[in-house]
Amino acid sequence: MITGLDHVVVLVRDIGAARAAYQTLLARAPAWQNSGEGADRALFTLDNMTIELMAPSGFSVTADRMRALLDDQDGVLASLCFRVADIGKMHRRLDRVALRPDPIAEVESSDAATEAVLHWKRARAATELTRGVRMFFLELADERPKSVTTDIAPIEALDHVVVTTEDSDRAAALYGARLGLDLALDRSHQDWGQLMFFRCGDLIVEVVRRPVAGGDLAHDRLWGLSWRVADIDATRARLIAAGLDVSEVRNGRKPGTRIMTVRSGTCGIPTVLLERSPKPVD
Repeated sequence: MITGLDHVVVLVRDIGAARAAYQTLLARAPAWQNSGEGADRALFTLDNMTIELMAPSGFSVTADRMRALLDDQDGVLASLCFRVADIGKMHRRLDRVALRPDPIAEVESSDAATEAVLHWKRARAATELTRGVRMFFLELADERPKSVTTDIAPIEALDHVVVTTEDSDRAAALYGARLGLDLALDRSHQDWGQLMFFRCGDLIVEVVRRPVAGGDLAHDRLWGLSWRVADIDATRARLIAAGLDVSEVRNGRKPGTRIMTVRSGTCGIPTVLLERSPKPVD
């Protein structure tokens, strides 16, 4: 039923600062911007998903709730929004697997710059039943416009979104059995804990268990993002020239990958860049 990850929502304190930071990080311009319902928004649409930056605006119940979620942080990963082909079928499935979805809502959004309009239908699962991770399910009437590149060596797509858990069995039941995502990998190691990869379109929902004394067994946490790049050395040079703090490039845990960590300019969201080696030609 789920065809991919439509977008992730990042709550930010300052929409202007966050928009500038992510334009630098991604080397792409926002594709959609609007305000309303207590929030200012800027959306960057890449090859396989969208990142939506959302900041509280004015004084309302919605804006106050976002400020409470932010607490003293510059930004926080707030929601996973899955793309579905048929929202009616997805709603029935969510109900059958006891995720207690809200009624389907029809939503409209207009771009502040172009006045273009997008429509979609969405439903939200009960957060207390998705282990504390806010999850939406969307059927879009039209595709979003893509973000144009603004510099060399841009980020191309999302490789994986990371969820941390203290109960890998229940997390696996949620993402696999209930949501229907394909479990592609389940590995454990004494140094980094347990990794589970769930395929979601052409990216991965990575569920990580790193045992912590006194950890929350009932609630998982949206933790970080790993972005896909074509040339990690060129992207690293671009980010250093822009004044960002980045790590050296190193080999990833998955054979054939090279990764680096971005330590600033992400609104506090743990961020990794990843380059995949080309597959050998037969």
